Order: sequence, then C-alpha cells, then structure tokens
Amino acid sequence: MGETVTLLDPRSIYRNPENPRLIFRQEDLDALEASIKEQGILVPLSLFRDKKRFILLDGERRWRCALKLGLPRVPAIIQPAPERMQNIMMMFAIHNARKDWDPLPTALKLEELEKEFAKRYDRKPSEGELAGIASLSRGEVRRLKKLLGLPLKYRRELLKELEKPRTLQQITVDHVLEATKGAEALRKRDLVDDKTEDSLRTSILKKFRTGVIDNTVAPRKLVKLAQAVQRNQVSRGMALRTISKLVRDPQYSIDAAFAETVEQADAGHSIEQLATRLIGTLEKYTKRGYSPPESLLGVLRELAKRLRLMLKG
Repeated sequence: MGETVTLLDPRSIYRNPENPRLIFRQEDLDALEASIKEQGILVPLSLFRDKKRFILLDGERRWRCALKLGLPRVPAIIQPAPERMQNIMMMFAIHNARKDWDPLPTALKLEELEKEFAKRYDRKPSEGELAGIASLSRGEVRRLKKLLGLPLKYRRELLKELEKPRTLQQITVDHVLEATKGAEALRKRDLVDDKTEDSLRTSILKKFRTGVIDNTVAPRKLVKLAQAVQRNQVSRGMALRTISKLVRDPQYSIDAAFAETVEQADAGHSIEQLATRLIGTLEKYTKRGYSPPESLLGVLRELAKRLRLMLKG
C-alpha cells in the first residue's frame, strides 16, 4: 500500500505489545486531545495488519485520544507486517529520538530485544550490536542495563512513580541509580552486607522523598567514604557507625555523614595528589632549563609561604 493514507475506525486498531513506552501521562494526553478536537489528526498513524487487526507502529497517543473523543475515522498508513524482532527494532527506531520516553520501560523492552537476537542467532548480542539494532548509543545501552540489574521492588516503585505527573514525582531513575552506586561501593569494601546494602538504599530513597537529601548525586560521597577506609584515612569502626546512623536516623543526611568522616581526609588526599603532580611538573621545568617569569615566581613564593605555615602547624 506504500504511503497511501487510509481512513480507519480507531476501534479496529490495537496497541503494539512491543512498544517500550508504557507510561502515558494524563496532562500530555489532555493537551493532545484538545489539539485533535480543534484541528483533527494532522499526522497519520502508522500501522501493520495482523490477521484481521491493525497494530500500531507509531501514534499510540493520537489513537488513545481518538478513542476518547469518539472519532469515527482516523488517517493511517499501512506498513508490511514485521517479525517480532523487527517489530521491536522498529519501535526503538521510531521513538529513539523522543525525550519523553521513560528509561525503565525502555530497559525492559531492550531486554526482550536482546532475547530475540539470542534466539535468532544463538548467541547474545555484543554491546555495539545491541546499540545498533535498538538505535541507541552504547552509553544509553549501559545505563538501561544498570536499571535491569535493580531489585524487582525498586523497579516496581519506579513504575508506580512514573504514573504520576512529572511535577509530583519524587523519585527518578537517577535517584535509584545513584543510591545503588553509593551502597554498592560500600559493599565492595565489605563495609555492608547484602541486607544492610538494601536497607541503606531504601533509607537514601526515603530521604530523597522527604528532602533530607536534596542533591541527586549526594550518594557519590559514599564512594569517597569507601575509598577513605581503603586508604586508612577513616577507620572501619567510624565508617560502620556512620553507615548505621544513615540507615537508622531519618534526619541524618549524606552531607552530614561526609562532613563527620571523610571531608578532611578527602581534602588532604586531593592536596596530596595536586602536590605530587606539581612536583613532577616542576622537575620537568627545571630539567629543561626554563627561566621562570616573575608572575610564576610570585605564585611559587605565595605557595612556599602557605606551605611553611602548614608545616609549622
């Protein structure tokens, strides 16, 4: 049928089960419905025929609005019926540039695409292959795969949150991923077991909801705590007490925990790294016989003065 536009009863059309988009926010649908009511459907739906039914490839929001408005006919373009793997690939290709897709439902469908590939080729796709067939970047594929590694209860919580209007959402995918990364860093250093890791992640998410933690990337400071313990800059006992307080005390923030344990050690470690690099740079400078300009000498004199004060202290 090519690009011929056909008028169809929207009741003869069905949603595509392979569509990664599961969440349709009511405020977005209301705005589109008002536009369709005033101007009609300006862009035809894209469909394929499956036996006696028409299945959506593109245009589910338009179709939903048409049903609600009771439109007798909608414009549509009929495409050849794809195989399942091709169907999922087309869904990604059609929608990959749309910013209103939610990551978790997309990750779940990406997992199905990976399984279809393995079924067809008797092997798992590489990261590059999966990115190619899903019309995504490798970075996007890695991020979506991290979501698939989340415990089921957090995935369910995120899906429930996604059903809310954006302005009412308290927890996002980034909140969960950052909380997970921070708790994982502590487990990898044997500072928490699996049970405590989960309790800590749950506590962090509750604090995101209440505003006790108001910075999405605050859990990254837990990575620094783990590193400080590894460098013997913070005692294991202090770290364990701090982690326990983060789990138990609903008002205790990660910033407070960081200030009480890692802040001074982290600042000292940063100075140590900078000083080491500076020493190496100065050695190269002097070996090459460069003559320092007065501006550089002035900075070095100021640095020497501050170093003398620090060393006296």
